[in-house]
Amino acid sequence: MKKIALSFCFFIIIFSSFAQKTEYDTKTNIQYYNAATNKSDNYINERCLLDIYYPKDTKNFATIVWFHGGGLTGGSKEIPEALKNKGFAIIGVNYRLSPKVKAVKCIEDAAAAIAWAFNNIASYGGDTSQIFLSGHSAGAYLALMNGLDKKWLQKEGIDANKIAGLIPFSGQCITHFEIRRENGIPEKQPTIDAFAPLYHVRADAPPLLLITGDRELEMLGRYEENAYMERMMKLVGHKETKLFELDGYGHGMTEPGFPLLVNEVNRIIKEKQPKK
Repeated sequence: MKKIALSFCFFIIIFSSFAQKTEYDTKTNIQYYNAATNKSDNYINERCLLDIYYPKDTKNFATIVWFHGGGLTGGSKEIPEALKNKGFAIIGVNYRLSPKVKAVKCIEDAAAAIAWAFNNIASYGGDTSQIFLSGHSAGAYLALMNGLDKKWLQKEGIDANKIAGLIPFSGQCITHFEIRRENGIPEKQPTIDAFAPLYHVRADAPPLLLITGDRELEMLGRYEENAYMERMMKLVGHKETKLFELDGYGHGMTEPGFPLLVNEVNRIIKEKQPKK
């Protein structure tokens, strides 16, 4: 009887250790530019901040850098609830906004925040080979521009091909309408120039999962832009481009999109693991 009791206690201890949930911590309002840059520009000092939510006492976790939407003119950093408690870190990024600055500064800020992730995530326990870029609408545009046009991250000393995956939600694939507005181009005049992710299609880009709302409910031609991006990426030889259209959902399609993001991150992590 004593042996049975001891065995039972041992089982409870082992079971409890496996049942313990991962604890997470959040650090807020971290400046992602260096001290000299922050000191030189009050708006950078005020606006260029990020929050990080990460699993404590964990090693080699993946990280999603999440850029908020808002047309490059509004919005604030966020850690989406649907991405919490999934085993990876989330970095929510603020960036400067138009018209206070030219929209190109939004792209530059996004690059600086991504570089911060590459340069600092290991100190939190993260794996620099598992950094993903995502975001909604304008945030998706920033993720795409930095993932496809390598020059933005090159300025920060980062190779865009080191990004583990791009998962934009309803991103603008032609030139962003705020950049067109700055140049006197009407909202409904499609433009594809150096400020269009479509301009930078390439075969060697990171894996790309495009997610949009229903083509009949989306903003302007947002689904069709993404469908064109999918087609052109495949034509240039990119092997890992996929497009999901969420039937019945409009531009604010983040909630049904989050499980697709989580599944894609886990798929890529699994593929990166050494084959036994």
